[in-house]
Amino acid sequence: MASFLVTGGAGFVGGNFVRSLLRRRDDNVTVLDALTYAANRSTLDSLPRERFRLVEGSVCDEELVHRMVADHDVVVHFAAQSHNDNSLADPAPFVETNLVGTFRILEAVRRHERRYHHVSTDEVYGDLAVDQARFTEASPYAPSSPYSATKAGSDHLVRAWVRSYGIRATISNCSNNYGPFQHVEKFIPRQITNLIDGVRPVLYGSGDNVRDWIHVDDHTDAVLAIIERGRIGETYLIGADGERSNREVIELILAAMRRPVDAYDLVADRPGHDLRYAIDWSKLRDELGWRPRHGDFARGLQETISWYRDNESWWRPTKAATEARYASE
Repeated sequence: MASFLVTGGAGFVGGNFVRSLLRRRDDNVTVLDALTYAANRSTLDSLPRERFRLVEGSVCDEELVHRMVADHDVVVHFAAQSHNDNSLADPAPFVETNLVGTFRILEAVRRHERRYHHVSTDEVYGDLAVDQARFTEASPYAPSSPYSATKAGSDHLVRAWVRSYGIRATISNCSNNYGPFQHVEKFIPRQITNLIDGVRPVLYGSGDNVRDWIHVDDHTDAVLAIIERGRIGETYLIGADGERSNREVIELILAAMRRPVDAYDLVADRPGHDLRYAIDWSKLRDELGWRPRHGDFARGLQETISWYRDNESWWRPTKAATEARYASE
């Protein structure tokens, strides 16, 4: 039995990882989370308290991070500022959390010689033309926003600490996630909750931007596979062959919610809006034998819609503030 420290474990992907870890293994888990607006304590309410605890604190707090890393066997670093629009409005928190926070974690991992897994994003690679080959682990970095630039920088820090100090680390870069417990500022839950509230969806630009969607449960399963079987020092891309344009996603959501599929509006595009992301996850498949379980995107969307309908008490408290923030931009 091991002890896991999961940073950002009250957020969307981190929280789902903690739930999966406790369901599948007998380990003890501590979540370190700053509990910013994107976190939600209630995501963790049903977890077994005899094997789980939540510590409120920042990954930038050097003393706290060293103390907590010393008490655990494995560190899984999900904590990040991750919203592109917010990074354009104010990049400072992204630099602080994504770069300085990762540095603090790495120094603690180095000092205490712990196993480390770093969770990153496909956005570090920039974007692709419609007919261009998918990203691989060898793709050059070309971030487009303060968010993706700071995540790219954090990946480089991890690789430097592996090479310079010999820390036992792996990295994963994942495509766009969807599923339960995702904050309503994100694309899919925002459209679902707006439609629940009778609000007409909007799309940036032409709606032709393509994202490679993966269910969050598949992402968390892949992270655990990398921790258990991945080669130290390696990077693994996580995807599920889920390429869809934003227009296609909106139309699938509208159809699933029994609305006309053209009941949306186009608005001016945002700066630095990447055209297409697409992941080649064959290394993960070939080396570790991993495959996604949620291959039917339309069915996954329908299940996600049902979750938001059934769990209004979870997302309702943050909805008004989110929409007010968008309206002020």
